[in-house]
Amino acid sequence: MKDFVLTVTCPSTRGIVAAISSYLAEQGCNIIDSSQFDDLETGRFFIRISFIPETGAKLDALREGFDAIAAPFDMDYKFHDGSYRLKTVIMVSRFGHCLNDLLYRWRIGALPIDIVGVVSNHLDYQKLVVNHDIPFYHIPVTKETKPAAEARLAELIDQTDAELVVLARYMQVLSDALCRKMIGQVINIHHSFLPSFKGANPYKQAYQRGVKLIGATAHYVTPDLDEGPIIEQETVRITHSQSPDDYVALGRDVEALVLARAIHAHIHHRVFINGNRTVVFPPSAGSYASERMG
Repeated sequence: MKDFVLTVTCPSTRGIVAAISSYLAEQGCNIIDSSQFDDLETGRFFIRISFIPETGAKLDALREGFDAIAAPFDMDYKFHDGSYRLKTVIMVSRFGHCLNDLLYRWRIGALPIDIVGVVSNHLDYQKLVVNHDIPFYHIPVTKETKPAAEARLAELIDQTDAELVVLARYMQVLSDALCRKMIGQVINIHHSFLPSFKGANPYKQAYQRGVKLIGATAHYVTPDLDEGPIIEQETVRITHSQSPDDYVALGRDVEALVLARAIHAHIHHRVFINGNRTVVFPPSAGSYASERMG
């Protein structure tokens, strides 16, 4: 039996949950999971509902009928098919730990996305990608060719109908125009030292300062470099006995984990952009295994 997801944001007021649940019940739908958040500071309400259409209700009919429910509450809503895989482009430069991790999770069904291509400004991972039967696109970038390279990237995104772009340690800055065009559709990963340790060798800088916690941050990309709404973060503890190489190895592990978690939350519609922040609902009982594995 199909499972669907309804996501709603709107001004906070009485009766929202009752109106939604009553409508779904009238359409023969059984709610199997629901998460909600009322932001008292902004006056915005957020809700994510997973449900099963027990009497065969179709998404198009549910959307059409829901307009009458949404209008009085000024709802911004979307119905999603739980089995649908987002068309995703992954971008990488010369650090392949995140790409390798994502490809493994994708291959075993733990990350149910449709990878429509991997883009890189280098050729290091061409063989790896092609061996997974995934299209590889080499788009070299120099200071002189950057505008043309980005135009090729934008064209590729349009041609593949990509709905999500993942910067898996892609070491080029996207233009403001592309960032604005794909607000909420581009996810980046970086170490959590920014802005404390900028520039080259952040882990070496952390080692020299005696840092006791290192971590990673996954966020949506905006025109403000590394300042987009944060989706996921994690840290790992360091001791005085560990070397700079240990910092790098642990940093790569946590970067891969955080990026996978952020993508997982996004593709299951658990992330809502709330100004400069996000509302991220946790997975339902059973952790990741409770959500569709493809």
